[in-house]
Amino acid sequence: MLQYLRREPGFYKRLASLAAPIILQNLVTTALGFADTFMVGLLGNAEMAAVTAANVPIFIIQLVIFGFQSGLSILVSQYWGRGDMENINRSMGVALYAITIFSTAMALATFFFPAQVLRLITPNEDLVQLGVSYIQIVGFSYIFNGISSVYVSVQRSAENPVFGMSLFATSMIVNTVLNYILIFGKFGAPQMGVTGAAVATLTSRVVELVVAVVYALRNRRTPLMPKYIALPGREMLGRFFKYSAPVVFNETLWGTGSSMLTVVMGHMANSQDMLAAYALMGNVDKLSTVMCFGVAASAAIIIGKEIGEGRDFSHVYEVARTVLMVAFMVGLCVMTLLLILRPTFFRPVLFPLFKLSPGAMEAANALSFFYALVIPMRAFNNSNITGILRAGGDSQAAFAIDVCPLWLVTIPLMALVALVLQAPVVLVCMAMQTENVVKAPIGFLRFRSRRWIHDITRAAS
Repeated sequence: MLQYLRREPGFYKRLASLAAPIILQNLVTTALGFADTFMVGLLGNAEMAAVTAANVPIFIIQLVIFGFQSGLSILVSQYWGRGDMENINRSMGVALYAITIFSTAMALATFFFPAQVLRLITPNEDLVQLGVSYIQIVGFSYIFNGISSVYVSVQRSAENPVFGMSLFATSMIVNTVLNYILIFGKFGAPQMGVTGAAVATLTSRVVELVVAVVYALRNRRTPLMPKYIALPGREMLGRFFKYSAPVVFNETLWGTGSSMLTVVMGHMANSQDMLAAYALMGNVDKLSTVMCFGVAASAAIIIGKEIGEGRDFSHVYEVARTVLMVAFMVGLCVMTLLLILRPTFFRPVLFPLFKLSPGAMEAANALSFFYALVIPMRAFNNSNITGILRAGGDSQAAFAIDVCPLWLVTIPLMALVALVLQAPVVLVCMAMQTENVVKAPIGFLRFRSRRWIHDITRAAS
């Protein structure tokens, strides 16, 4: 298998130059998000559980935005390989219209019907009341974040991931500083608690958009063409939705499915403990998988450009195979590290630091074990589905492989184990991870078929 890692000179340097800024971006934003969770956690388990519940619909909004970004990246990476700036701007225009309309509609829904939305997540009225002010404010932040994310996606697909790293790092630093000031009432500011966390998020997203606009107006790498952004044309509209619609549905259904797991936890007898543990371990999980997601994002850029440049499909397949091997090996390294940290850091240091209750500590301990075990498969699945298959224009197959295991296996199994059988926490956490076990062999078979390789730009021409 190691022969698959042999590539032409400069390949790994190129892969590293693309992956490193994305990894650093995710590392910084996740680490600061971890700090935010810690600050909210200092208010108490109930506040942390309330923010976790309130972030479920926000998570779905983020995933839909990511779906539009991914659809945009499919087109931009291949157009970048052709050097077609006009169509890059046209596709960016369609994405901006779609994301702005969607995020505005969701912000209005969470503002006018916050309690109704939260009751879909948990019947615990204490958590609902704690989360109302948070969700009303934080929903508007994703209007600004959605617009800036479109431009970041364009820059990343044009082999400039450093911009996204710098932009989101700046945004998260602003968010963390404001969280400290507004949650606890420092430097003369009012002590706002959970509401302060929402105000900090909204303010940081406004700063993020301002920085992105200033950069875009000065950038010459992918110059803005306002005429094509404002009027992208029917042909681009159809092309964009042909390749992005499956991705958007993919992310929406996957996000809704993942949120259903949170809903199941919210209806368990020990829901507050489960949600508090999930809030903590969710951040640990994000922090531990930043390298995996960096490789997956780099895979999408490399494969899209290779196809756009008109490279032989056999060469494209071999490059993709190498990237998948790298992703799996990265996953093995991360798994080993997490298994070492469980007895040496998580249990003796991290869990007591967050003042978890005994029930929440038991759940966090089980989650940390199963998160670690499935990371090699998750690394493979992420690079294969969100990186290679989508970049090859095979978004319909990627949709089926990503969504069906979650909805047909994991959600029914977890509901059965947690709500019907009321099984021990360790079995609930095990059921939560079955999704990736099912995905891996199905995705591998699709990759081996080579039917995922499509030059969508030349086909359109």
